[in-house]
Amino acid sequence: MHNVTLNNGVEMPILGFGVFQIPDEETQAAVEAALAAGYRHLDTAASYGNEAAVGAAIKASGIPRGELFVTTKLWIQHAPTGNVQEDTRRAFDNSLHRLGMDYLDLYLIHQPLGDYYSEWRAMQEINKEGRARAIGVSNFHPDRLVDLIDHNEIVPAVNQIETHPFHQRASDQNLMMERGVQIESWGPFAEGRNNLFTDPVLSAIAEEHGKSVAQVVLRWLIQRDVVVIPKSVRPERMAQNLDVFDFTLTEEQMGLIAALDTGASLFFDHRDPAMVSWLGGRRYS
Repeated sequence: MHNVTLNNGVEMPILGFGVFQIPDEETQAAVEAALAAGYRHLDTAASYGNEAAVGAAIKASGIPRGELFVTTKLWIQHAPTGNVQEDTRRAFDNSLHRLGMDYLDLYLIHQPLGDYYSEWRAMQEINKEGRARAIGVSNFHPDRLVDLIDHNEIVPAVNQIETHPFHQRASDQNLMMERGVQIESWGPFAEGRNNLFTDPVLSAIAEEHGKSVAQVVLRWLIQRDVVVIPKSVRPERMAQNLDVFDFTLTEEQMGLIAALDTGASLFFDHRDPAMVSWLGGRRYS
């Protein structure tokens, strides 16, 4: 497995396993299968409702904790105590308890909404205490990311954002590289939208390499130095998604994929007022 080095020296596997939209009752089996296939980087979130199942799978696997890289995410805090920093620490402790762990490898602010500056101050303390080896953000557009960096002590190690062939985020990645932030892709397959798995450009490249379209997409991201966390509940697909380190896309092929970029989200816009209100109205502990 190839690793990337985060801005604080922590090593992060460039390819991991995500559990978004895997039902809680199916998550333990899926994660056990992923670990058996060779994954050592797992990504979950409080809002996914399956942290406990991820933790149970890790415990059942018998794999030493030090061999794993585990990420979870902080949902928007609504400060029932009146103190967002206290509530952030409480949410972090709740996630650790559900996972059955005493530290995280990466803790992310899930949404760029609410009082995320207070959340970040609490996360900086958690990082200094060694309970989160690295801290970062998710879904931050460049303006909010730069503002957070410029007014805080610790630069986010990671920004996990929608990144796939139809929304490639090249300019966002360039800005992150300048600021020392690692880009991480969610939704690498665009959930099959725009007929990704039968796209003629991706299909032709896959045929040239004797690989699947999914493998080509993952390889394209990895060659761009993008960390990626594909999801599957099928063990054969899990294994296939790991098998992307024995071929290389040519410059021409990378260019053909670059031409697929639409420059727009296929899911939702974090700057849309209706979406902001919908996300802000959701509650998770």
